[in-house]
Amino acid sequence: QANVINLKTFLSAVRLAHQGSDTGVLPLSPLVPAKNSDVEKPKTKMIITSRRDYPLTKSFPFSLEHLQTSYCKLARIDTRVLCLKKLRKLDLSHNHIKQLPATLGDLVCLQELDLHDNHLEAFSGALCSSGLQKSLQFLDLSQNQIQALPIEFCRLRGLVQLRLDDNALLRLPCRIGQLSRLRFLSAARNKLPFLPCDFRRLSLENLDLFGNPFEQPNPLVPNIQLKIPLTLLECAARAAVNHRIPYGHHLLPSHLCKDLEVAKTCRCGSACLSSFIQITVTMNLHHVAHTVVLVDNMGGTEAPILCYFCSLDCYSQFLDRHLQSN
Repeated sequence: QANVINLKTFLSAVRLAHQGSDTGVLPLSPLVPAKNSDVEKPKTKMIITSRRDYPLTKSFPFSLEHLQTSYCKLARIDTRVLCLKKLRKLDLSHNHIKQLPATLGDLVCLQELDLHDNHLEAFSGALCSSGLQKSLQFLDLSQNQIQALPIEFCRLRGLVQLRLDDNALLRLPCRIGQLSRLRFLSAARNKLPFLPCDFRRLSLENLDLFGNPFEQPNPLVPNIQLKIPLTLLECAARAAVNHRIPYGHHLLPSHLCKDLEVAKTCRCGSACLSSFIQITVTMNLHHVAHTVVLVDNMGGTEAPILCYFCSLDCYSQFLDRHLQSN
């Protein structure tokens, strides 16, 4: 915003000074503070809601903290966006994005990510293991084509609000209870037959599971996967989890570590890996959420949830109590 003549005079004085000219002959003018109107402030917010307004030749300002590029028919995330390290809110809703680059996790300040109404079929585990673990608080994946979320999804421990409506989800992450900060969860109109056992650990303010084809729970029809006697692998896995023995990829093969991370928990508190009895029982969703959107048009607030037993003895004790209560 500088005056062109003054700027040329100043550059001329710099050149003469560099050549060793006496300061007395330099064409210097008195310094005048710049007016506020002459100073361009760093741009922190940009909203683009049409294809024709999308910048194809200009770069995005590196100072951006909030960027919205909706209704732009984007098939992928612009690599220029991935260089905006100050971004706190990124809205890419109403586009045609099919895949998310792993480098999206390099936006370490990102708190809100809106991917509503795209063509996503997955949310990669690499993103869940990136810097988003600590920063991401709001995630909207509604109106996509996602059938399942990765095991690593529950590493996004900073999540407060999660929207998964109108996808093709067949299950929720088995360790969803690890999202201890989650307060708003919406997964309406998916294909969920039941909820994972870990769902009991959530503490929500608002929950919406309307429009899922939940199965009718039947504790008297168990899915028995018991291996008697227990394999050495099962015994070792149970001991590692029950006694909280440290393990990691530097000690065990990676596939064993993944198995241990998704170990089931029996009603007695013991762990089980691949030897278990599985049933579904009814849970009133008000046990995990203050406000519950009705599960169906009949006014129900109950849903089936998985339940595991490490042995026939534990299942028999549960069955006795269940039959007595009914």
